Amino acid sequence: MLPFLESEFGNPNSIHSLGQRARYAVERARTHVAELIGAEDPSQVIFTSGATEGNNQVLSSYPNGAVSPFEHSTVREPAAAFGLELLGSEDLLIIPPKKPFELISCMTVNNEIGTIWHPGQLNYSAEHVHSDITQAVGKIPIDLTNLSFATFSGHKFFGPKGVGGLYIESTAPKVLFFGGEQESHVRAGTLNVAGIVGMGAAAQIASDELDSSYAQAKKLRNIVLEGLDGTADFFVNGGLDVSPYILSLSFDGVEGETLVIEMDHAGYAISSGAACSSGSTEPSHVLTALGIDQGFLRGTVRVSFGRFCSNESASGLSKSLRHAVDLLRRMH
Repeated sequence: MLPFLESEFGNPNSIHSLGQRARYAVERARTHVAELIGAEDPSQVIFTSGATEGNNQVLSSYPNGAVSPFEHSTVREPAAAFGLELLGSEDLLIIPPKKPFELISCMTVNNEIGTIWHPGQLNYSAEHVHSDITQAVGKIPIDLTNLSFATFSGHKFFGPKGVGGLYIESTAPKVLFFGGEQESHVRAGTLNVAGIVGMGAAAQIASDELDSSYAQAKKLRNIVLEGLDGTADFFVNGGLDVSPYILSLSFDGVEGETLVIEMDHAGYAISSGAACSSGSTEPSHVLTALGIDQGFLRGTVRVSFGRFCSNESASGLSKSLRHAVDLLRRMH
């Protein structure tokens, strides 16, 4: 990214050589991102500021649509604002809706509990299927089969914050930003060249290390779970088909927020829900939709594993968690 922050200031939409050097860097990054998500053609990738923007653009285009009950707030809130229907948990993947929709939106990997869904295999009558693949990109193989749209953020696979992408199978959604010809007239605005270049480099690394990173995340997850073996009154959320990068744990008799603080004091950054809503006192809509008992729901924390986590840190986390849970239960 450094050359495009220090000296290569060309606008990629300019025809002079300075601009064309920026254009080449952007298109190279587009190719790397397309390869990472499995797009057939790099032109199917539109650069955005992140999944939030892409989700808003897609959902605003199809008011006769529906979203799963487990979505991130960047899908739930636009869906509510644009009048899309919120499906019940009993509907998802089980009961086809009573009416056909223009659009169905279902994430690929849940950001709170790590459950993997396969949106392209939904048994729904819908013209288009959209998936927020943010928690899947760079972590598990992406299946774009039967998806009209997919949205993601670069920082989830170690790219810079504030840049992401929108995959478009064929028909573009309605324009959200007007005022320029950038990104095939789909997204106006001068391109964030440095951010795009950074995301492209991160995508290339993620592609090369996909299998090894997955194996290490799975190992880290198992280390934490083995360290918690024997702890009373707790369970793991997410089911059997889960991403190893996310571990959701529910403990009875403790407060998740208190556990987060205790782990922070011990040197570990975990959360009691999605980072974008960590300040909310409302119970998780994901866990609520799953019907989890209130005692366990309030004592739920989320652990995320990344490239720079070590076996030693995972072992230390499990010991610290176990100690904190025992201490808090005695105090309670």
